[in-house]
Amino acid sequence: MTKRTTTNKQTATEQTATERTVAKRSTKQTTTAASPQLSARALNRATLDRQLLLRRSPLSAMAAVEHLVGLQAQEVKPPYYALAARLDGFTPEELSGLLAERAAVRIVTMRSTIHLHTADDSLTLRPLVQPARDREINYFRKGLVGVDLDRLGVLARELVEAEPRTMKQLREALSAEWPQADPQSLAVAARCTLPLVQVTPRGLWGRSAQVSLTTAEHWLGRPAEPAASPDATVLRYLAAFGPASVKDMQTWSGLTRMRAAFERLRPELVTFRDESGVELFDLPDAPRPDPETPAPPRFLPEFDNLLLSHADRTRVIPPANRGRTWQANTVYCPLLVDGFLVGVWRILGDALVIEEFTKLTKAQGGEVTQEAERMLRVMHPDVSYDIRFGTVIP
Repeated sequence: MTKRTTTNKQTATEQTATERTVAKRSTKQTTTAASPQLSARALNRATLDRQLLLRRSPLSAMAAVEHLVGLQAQEVKPPYYALAARLDGFTPEELSGLLAERAAVRIVTMRSTIHLHTADDSLTLRPLVQPARDREINYFRKGLVGVDLDRLGVLARELVEAEPRTMKQLREALSAEWPQADPQSLAVAARCTLPLVQVTPRGLWGRSAQVSLTTAEHWLGRPAEPAASPDATVLRYLAAFGPASVKDMQTWSGLTRMRAAFERLRPELVTFRDESGVELFDLPDAPRPDPETPAPPRFLPEFDNLLLSHADRTRVIPPANRGRTWQANTVYCPLLVDGFLVGVWRILGDALVIEEFTKLTKAQGGEVTQEAERMLRVMHPDVSYDIRFGTVIP
C-alpha cells in the first residue's frame, strides 16, 4: 500500500509538472501569437535607426563604439569606414587617436573575431564570451596532447607582458616548452585563454603594422574586471540591433543558452513576431520608425556588424542577394540603397567602383554618387578618385 501511495504521489507530481510545462508552452504560444507582427521592412528601419544608419549621428567615435557594442575589426580599415557611414563630423584621426591613447583596443570577443571595443568593454565583454573561447580550444585538442593549459596560460602571459609578441614569436616560444605539440594549436590556446589585445601602431589610420599582442590588463594598466552580465548584454544588444530573437543574439555573440536571460528580462521587454512567426524581443522605448521612413544610401565596410549580427538577415539582405558579398575567400564592401543590400563597392586604383546587384533608378544612382563623394571626402580628403559603376566581383 505504501509503495502504491508513493507511486500515486509521484504520478500526481509528474502530471502537475507536465501540466505546468504545457501551460507554460501554451502561454508562450499565446503571447507570441498575440504579439504584433513586424515586416522585414519594419525590422530594417528599426535596426538601421539603432545602427545610426538612418541619419548620421552627432555622437563621438567613443560613444558610437560603446553604443554599437564594438565594431568588427578583422582588418584595419573597416572600423573607420563603419563610423564614416554613421557619424556626422567623423574623421579617421578621431578613432585612431582613441587607439593610440588606449581608450579603445582591438581584441577577440564576439564570434571569435577581432572587434574594436572601448577599453571598459574589452575588460568585461571578453570574460563574458570566455565559454565560447574554451569551446574553441577543444577544436585543437589533438595538437595539445600533453599540454598543461593552466601552465600554458601562465607562460604565455609572462611572454607577452615582458614585451608584445607576434603570433609567430608566441608559437616559437611555446613550442620550446612543448616541442611535441602543434605550434599553431599552442598559439590558438594562448589566444583563447588570455585576453590578448593588438598593440599599436596596429590599427592606426595610415600607420598600421603587423599584429603584436599583450594582455588587456597590461596594455591598459588596469586589473581584470568581472564579466558583463548576460542580462545587461542582452539589453545592450537590443539597443543596437533589436528587435531580435534569442537566436539572433546568440549569432551576434557566439554564446549559447541565452534563452534564460531573455526569459528573466521578459517582464521588462515587449515582444513582436516576424513574418515567419519567430518571437522577437525589444526594449519598450526603443525606436521603431515607420517602415516608409527614407533610408539614404550607405557605403559599409566588409564585415560590418549590420550584416553579421542576426540569424535571419533578411531585414537587410534580400533573399535574392544572399551570399553575394562573398566570392571564394574575398569579402566585398556592401552598398545599401533604401536600407537593403543592392550591390558592392571597392576602391580600385584611382576609382571607386560600384557594382549593382539590383538596377538602380536614375534618382537612386544620383544619391549613391553623392554619398560616394561624401565618403571619399571624409576618408580620403587629399586623394582624387573617379566614381564609376562597373564590375567589382570578378
